[in-house]
Amino acid sequence: MDRLLVGDVGYGKTEVAMRAVFKAVMDGKQAAVLVPTTILAEQHYENFVQRFSDYPFTIELLSRFRSKKEQEETIEKLRKGAVDIVIGTHRLLSKDVQFLDLGLLIVDEEQRFGVKHKERLKQLKSQVDVLTLTATPIPRTLHMSMLGVRDLSVIETPPANRYPVQTFVMEQNPMTIRDGIEREMARGGQVFYLYNRVETIEKKADELRALVPGCRVGVIHGQMSETTLENILYQFIEGEYDMLVTTTIIETGVDIPNVNTLFIENADHMGLSQLYQLRGRVGRTNRIAYAYLMYQPDKVLTEVSEKRLQAMRDFTELGSGFKIAMRDLSIRGAGNLLGKQQHGFIDSVGFDLYSQLLSEAVLKKQGKEVKSDEETVEIDLQIDAYIPASYIQDERQKIEMYKRIRSIDSVEAYEELLDDFIDRFGDFPDEVSALAEVGLIKHYANEIDVVSIKRKDNSVTITIAPPSATLLARVPVFEALGPVKLPAQVANKGESLQILLNIKKKPVDLWLEQVKLFVKTCGKFLTRDEEKHEEDK
Repeated sequence: MDRLLVGDVGYGKTEVAMRAVFKAVMDGKQAAVLVPTTILAEQHYENFVQRFSDYPFTIELLSRFRSKKEQEETIEKLRKGAVDIVIGTHRLLSKDVQFLDLGLLIVDEEQRFGVKHKERLKQLKSQVDVLTLTATPIPRTLHMSMLGVRDLSVIETPPANRYPVQTFVMEQNPMTIRDGIEREMARGGQVFYLYNRVETIEKKADELRALVPGCRVGVIHGQMSETTLENILYQFIEGEYDMLVTTTIIETGVDIPNVNTLFIENADHMGLSQLYQLRGRVGRTNRIAYAYLMYQPDKVLTEVSEKRLQAMRDFTELGSGFKIAMRDLSIRGAGNLLGKQQHGFIDSVGFDLYSQLLSEAVLKKQGKEVKSDEETVEIDLQIDAYIPASYIQDERQKIEMYKRIRSIDSVEAYEELLDDFIDRFGDFPDEVSALAEVGLIKHYANEIDVVSIKRKDNSVTITIAPPSATLLARVPVFEALGPVKLPAQVANKGESLQILLNIKKKPVDLWLEQVKLFVKTCGKFLTRDEEKHEEDK
């Protein structure tokens, strides 16, 4: 198993992980939980110990919060199989950590691990089931799941009584900061102020104390000792501080329901999934929460920064993590599946072609049939078949719909396309109807080796190449013409078969329907013959 589980912050990914770990340990295997931060490791450790207190499981923690002697003892126990569940940070990936019989690896917040770390994980994967948890998968991981390289599950049901976080993207403004802090304090809540510079974080805390005199301000960052960090966090949870000025150390693992206002300074410096994770630190109860994503006054944002902040503004509803990740994929590209690069477009061949080639390679590896994309059907019917500018004004949407018509591969896709046209743009004109019909005819024609469908004056000539021409010759082609309400002539041109339909002066929609009926019926006859041939075998 190599499954990616996508679920929003607080949606129950850890609960799924706990149950998977329980199953693995009950089957006699060891389980490892890999997390990006010491705070999250500590929180998971406490949760696992509490949850499995009634079972004879040995649970250990590997992080910098443990002394060197304790770490060495845990590693020795892992090697001998005396530890059932180990929870740890990057320390778990060290070469000296060996397992007796590892059965399940849980990777929490996978977007926080680099490719080198994941390559180390791959060495374990051949014998180990892997469950990856994230709210916003990095483009490379998401793209691998979309292609089918990895399995994908999405948790979409939000917890009860949860409200979307009210998100504001704005220039940094002391008055707005003061109002936001005072409003939160007035309702008995607490505030996170994210400032990602350890050197000047104390100075920032003093500025905020001066801005809001009655506010009790605490400071935490990753360079603090374990004891100091734990003490300040504990005091904050107990309500001894109104505001915590912090670095991105709170991005994962900090679950304090009373904190419902978040300020992020220099939000334009943050990545999209990072911003989303940070916003997830608030709004974890039935109170309405507020997030202020701030950038320096009069600063000109880069295009990418602007797109990121716009995405945060756009996706505020519950369950937006997957949409955020999809937007990140479109902003950054999918990266190199096999190399170290996690993002960036494959410029030399173009992203669409790269995705297509990759999809085909994956299907081949899975032993599935790769449909040939070689469309050799030449269609020239001399009719008006296009999307008028008066029907769809936006060029992007128009191109998208053209691509969908070109990729029609079933009657269901055709009907879904027509429904989408009506749903998104209203009743479609005759030109669009004719275009969609031609798209379906092309699909049927590809199935039976049709080389061309050409109109000349009052006749339409359909040319079919071998092997279908051989199979349809003589009786089958006349049977296929049976339901067609147009005069027809059949002729052999070398190894090809030519069918000439006389359309006289009939309306376009009527004779187009008859052309479609003929190529569709030919396809049915060929399928029937193939099935009969298989039975005879």
